[in-house]
Amino acid sequence: MKRLYPDVTCYQNGFIEVGCGHSLYYEQSGNPEGIPVLFIHGGPGAGLPPNYKCFFDSNRYRIIGFEQRGCGRSTPLASIKDNDTWLNVEDIEMLRRQLNVSSWLVFGGSWGSTLALLYAFRYADHVSGLILRGVFLARQQDRDWFLSPQGGAAQLFPEYYRQFVKGINAPLSTSAICAHYLNILKTDNEIQRHAALKRWYQWEERLSRVSLPPGTGDSTSQYPLSLVTSLATLECHFLTNKCFIDEGYILDNINKISDIPGTIIHGRYDMICKTEAAESLHKSWPGSQLQIIPDAGHSTSEPGIAYALCRATRDMARFLKEQK
Repeated sequence: MKRLYPDVTCYQNGFIEVGCGHSLYYEQSGNPEGIPVLFIHGGPGAGLPPNYKCFFDSNRYRIIGFEQRGCGRSTPLASIKDNDTWLNVEDIEMLRRQLNVSSWLVFGGSWGSTLALLYAFRYADHVSGLILRGVFLARQQDRDWFLSPQGGAAQLFPEYYRQFVKGINAPLSTSAICAHYLNILKTDNEIQRHAALKRWYQWEERLSRVSLPPGTGDSTSQYPLSLVTSLATLECHFLTNKCFIDEGYILDNINKISDIPGTIIHGRYDMICKTEAAESLHKSWPGSQLQIIPDAGHSTSEPGIAYALCRATRDMARFLKEQK
């Protein structure tokens, strides 16, 4: 398969009130009688990407997407109040009940893979399968890979890292970097705040693909300010709080999904989420299949990643049909 599925418009959308003043946007597309699949976006704070439905055959799947607390069309935007990992997990379960889904395939990328796994641990009876892309296990080594001066990203992109940490007092560490940015993002000085938002977003954008189109990563003007704000703010918030889970929690609890089939797709040169995490997850999870894409990094915009995701949803649809 060397193509994406056609994009489709949603047939139903709305908001779900999850408490604490948070209202989450959701939408449904594809076949209302098809296999329910939940798309969990990354970040934290990224919101639904415009092309996410292109990974699914809309004739086979009932495609459900939602935007997590504080991002996209959900309100309040970029709010860190009453916003943590386990509240987001419970939001997913609340959405399942509201949409009257008995069980669904859960599809998550990057931070979405973290939430997908945690949701499956807690609500395994409602998960028919998992498709995970760009695995993030939220360990200290995973956070350091992305932000620490000793991490893989900083070592491979030292000139970009120098710009990213400019103005931060030594000694540099993941926690110090997050604290620095979070303080600036809370300031009333719009010039400083926008400059910090730009640096954070550029750092992530420059790491996202093996080869960036000319000009990409040098400007944030092509992205909505709401996206840049929610992504930087919520990533800082979650990373500062160690993603609100214990060290090693995911691998320590993988037995809870031992009977759930899963596909793991990871780019060989992923500089945001280390490839070792995908390998470690696969080795601990007997029901999983691992595909390391040789010519790709982190982003679903890279053809190898996108095509692998389409194949995974196609194969999973066939498998789930056979299980009925």
